[in-house]
Amino acid sequence: MDNAAAVTAYLAYLGEQRRQSPHTLSNYRRDLERLVSAAADRPLNRFDALAVRRQVALLHGQGLSGRSLARLLSAWRGFFKWLQLRGEVHANPCTGIKPPRSPKRLPRVLSVDEAQGLLDQAPEIGDIRLNQRDQAMFELFYSSGLRLAELAALDVDALESMLREGEVRVLGKRSKVRLVPVGRQAQAALAAWAAVRAQLAAPGEPALFVSRLGRRISPRMIQKRLGQRALLADMPTHVHPHMLRHSFASHVLQSSGDLRAVQEMLGHASIASTQVYTHLDFQHLAKVYDQAHPRARRGNKADSER
Repeated sequence: MDNAAAVTAYLAYLGEQRRQSPHTLSNYRRDLERLVSAAADRPLNRFDALAVRRQVALLHGQGLSGRSLARLLSAWRGFFKWLQLRGEVHANPCTGIKPPRSPKRLPRVLSVDEAQGLLDQAPEIGDIRLNQRDQAMFELFYSSGLRLAELAALDVDALESMLREGEVRVLGKRSKVRLVPVGRQAQAALAAWAAVRAQLAAPGEPALFVSRLGRRISPRMIQKRLGQRALLADMPTHVHPHMLRHSFASHVLQSSGDLRAVQEMLGHASIASTQVYTHLDFQHLAKVYDQAHPRARRGNKADSER
């Protein structure tokens, strides 16, 4: 099996056997194409640890971040492990190789007031039915912390449990199902959308959220509509769907302090992925402290008398 054919077979395995998402497969394909390019005419059983280190150093020198290199090494490591199991290579050349360290970047979130302002800024122009659809989508994003792909994939039969029980069952990464609560304002927005959805949806269309053409709305269109809403609300930063998910997690954690519950609602396999929001929560508390504590405020009377 040549190198390109091996990559194709591995991606098919990830999609069919491991049930990886199309987005994940796209990332793996890009990273493994770098490997094929680096190997050139060499068979992969002759691509050793020294060659891997050289490629990591080269890509880092070209500006690839430590985070991106970590993902690339993970993809290569998994690929070589698969080749090992098939007897195509004798050793995994990526074992023990670590990417350069990068500073940790915290996810950007909206403040509670910014989130409220965004959701309250309902457009008064254009097709009112599309505006009602958008309101339902964005309220659900913030209410339940869904991923973009999860929201776009919802079918209309999910409405009953959202409106009656205040919960939604979503299919997350690696086909894992989780149950997430839906807030009252999101329920009201969903009810308003449900009343007009049939006017837009094509006959037999199962999607909960549909486009002007009556078919399932694309993730790209959801991003575009949210960006337009943010401009109308004069938001100080670019707003994307994942920012609403981050904001949901941060605000729930600020109020409850229950990290495990937030982990379950987000569908994180590891609590380490959720712990980033504890840093955001501490930043919020530190800001409140700086603004409120008499010994923390700058320019107070005691300081001016010194």
